[in-house]
Formats: sequence, structure tokens, C-alpha cells
Amino acid sequence: MTSIDLLKFMLPDFLVDYFEIVSAVNSKENLHLYFEEKAKPPKEFDALELVSKGFLDEITIQDFPLRGKFVYLHIKRRRWTNKTTGEIIKRDWMLVAKGTRMTHEFVSFLKEINR
Repeated sequence: MTSIDLLKFMLPDFLVDYFEIVSAVNSKENLHLYFEEKAKPPKEFDALELVSKGFLDEITIQDFPLRGKFVYLHIKRRRWTNKTTGEIIKRDWMLVAKGTRMTHEFVSFLKEINR
């Protein structure tokens, strides 16, 4: 088992596959993990010539607690510019469960334990 496989047990799969951990802040009660989307254009736009033009605003979502600490995921998504048209392109991530600031997996977990 690789370290990537282990990370997938603790973090949502999309984070491990498409984002890099750039920093972490660990305190007595919280763990803040900071991610930036990898500089790899979306596959659905392979036919276009895209260039990375920075990041969208950071979003923060709460994930499963780890070792008794609240876990917050700080995520910066990339924006891409089509060199031919100048159009701004971004992936359509469904990162957060509607009406919450938590991952879909964490919301499902909470619903299940409340039954």
C-alpha cells in the first residue's frame, strides 16, 4: 500500500487525485489542511490550448474529525484561460453538500449515525 492509498482512506478521493497539499496547521483542537489544484488542465478540454491563470477564491469545508480534532479543508481551485479565445475555464467541482460547508461523505456519515 502506498502513501497515496493511505491518504485516500483519510481524505476524499478527489483531493488526493487532483490536488496537492501545500501546508497544514495542527493545533490542539483543529487540523487545517491547505490544498491547491494541480496544474493539469481538465481532460474534457484536451483539444484546447489552456494556460493556468491563478486560482479562484479559497473555499473551506469541514471533513470527518481525525484523532479527536476538527478537520478543515482549505481548497484553491485553478482557473484556466483558453489561449485562442481568452475564455476562462474551470472544472465543475461538486465539493460541498448543498446547504452545508462539509464534504458529501461527512454529511452522509452524520445522517447515518443519527438514525
